[in-house]
Amino acid sequence: MRLTLLLSIALGLAMPGSLLARTVVDASEPSNLAVSVYRDPYRASDEEMDPNWPRGFAMISETRTVTLPRGESTIRFDGVAEGMVAVSAIVSGLPGGTIEKNRNAELLSPAALVNGALGNRVRITRANPATGEEQSQDAIVRTRADGGLVLQTDAGYEAVRCAGVPERLSFNTIPDGLSAKPVFSIDTYDQSGGTYDITLTYLSWGFDWQANYVATLTDKPAGNGFGLSLLSWLTVLNDNAQSFDNAELLVIAGTLNIESDFEELADPPVANPLRLTCYPIGSTATGSMLPPPPPPPPPPPAAPVAMMQSITVTGSRLKRESAADVMEATEENLGDLKLYRVPERVTVSAKGLKQVAFVNRTAVEAQFLYVTRCEPWTWLEQRDVFRASEIYLVTKNEEERGLGVALPQGAMAVFEPSSFGPQLVAETDLRDYASGQDIELTIAESAQVQAQCGRTIERDPQVAGKKWTRMQLTVTNANTHPINSRVLLGESGEWDIRFPRQRTQIKNGYEVVEISVPANETRTINWRIRLPKERWKTDS
Repeated sequence: MRLTLLLSIALGLAMPGSLLARTVVDASEPSNLAVSVYRDPYRASDEEMDPNWPRGFAMISETRTVTLPRGESTIRFDGVAEGMVAVSAIVSGLPGGTIEKNRNAELLSPAALVNGALGNRVRITRANPATGEEQSQDAIVRTRADGGLVLQTDAGYEAVRCAGVPERLSFNTIPDGLSAKPVFSIDTYDQSGGTYDITLTYLSWGFDWQANYVATLTDKPAGNGFGLSLLSWLTVLNDNAQSFDNAELLVIAGTLNIESDFEELADPPVANPLRLTCYPIGSTATGSMLPPPPPPPPPPPAAPVAMMQSITVTGSRLKRESAADVMEATEENLGDLKLYRVPERVTVSAKGLKQVAFVNRTAVEAQFLYVTRCEPWTWLEQRDVFRASEIYLVTKNEEERGLGVALPQGAMAVFEPSSFGPQLVAETDLRDYASGQDIELTIAESAQVQAQCGRTIERDPQVAGKKWTRMQLTVTNANTHPINSRVLLGESGEWDIRFPRQRTQIKNGYEVVEISVPANETRTINWRIRLPKERWKTDS
């Protein structure tokens, strides 16, 4: 007996926290917030964000203050994002580190209150149908909230809201583990106790972002070049029911290799409604003497919080007269990715969109390039047809041309000045462009520049072997200024090409040449192609 008592005392001294209930401590509201948004890695450059099902994610960092007692305790972080990926959470700044992580599975709701009060006393208040006077009495909850709710009172057992009179329940306490907001908690151990500033960092599902560009021609095209202004708006989507107030906002451009299913890992807590079922009046053996009840009313519309709110524009966009005055995000390197940091703190609203200007250039040098595909499958004698050339808006992403910044994927609207104000002339999509790259955007087909191209002999060049096939291109330019035309001669390595007085080059996987055509003139060029030498024996 003495040995057992000494052993128990020794174990208690060795593990002071394990034999005592952990103290639950609530961390303060965040004193500092940072939200870094990563776009949907599976969304193509020509796809819009889906406001009802965003598949991007965010890394959220919260700084909070917590006062810990001596020994083991549980820290509760109230109000984390409902799309939180709990396994990704890291808490730094604690002297004892993290012992265990937990995430609440159920939010405070009528059903959760009833289930938590099972076997306990509540207060039921009814209105007297004759006088309208309210009367209250104590009752004990005897069933869960998955059918008819039965209470035990002094009068016996009865179902709630089945007597046809107004009734309401009052609960003295909130059951343990329930919160009106999503909660993340950790267990920790502090040998001495104290107050600490700690940081909670985690990934959350249900975010996305995209760029939208507005290009406005500042000069009419003349010769081969013109000027334009380029303004880009960054649109951030938050599909979570939590807002992030006064947060530092960052967005990450580039595509990550994602292996985890963040949607499945998030597993947000649920708030179950209270659904009550009443039995018909009468004998259960003979059936009810009353007519069947009317069908239940349709469910109420979704609460406003679940609906996407209007776009919030940062920088008083509607009040500004000049794009040069708009707040601009700054660019930073993040490995092979690009990070854009919004210079002012903003609120990333729940179920909402946030817009911030992040690229603003007023003097970009650009030009139009007219592109024609010219391959030997057409025999000109059989098909004498002119086709419209494609118009490319081209520039180089460098400071000398007025840019020199990374341009993430997004949609672009191109405007041209007129006597009636700026007019929309084209819409196109951008892929990701790094600084220093050539930017080429397809914007329209030209009615002013048309081309005719094909072989001038009947023989198919694929069966000609080492024999040369003559090709001919005719380009007409009805503009009042000269133009540059790019001719796509075939995929790289597809043909041996002999072009007069000019070397071909490889561009986007095609062998090309670029020629100039004077204003209001037509230019015809002849050249020769044949199969590459390694294909002579097998194809000739």
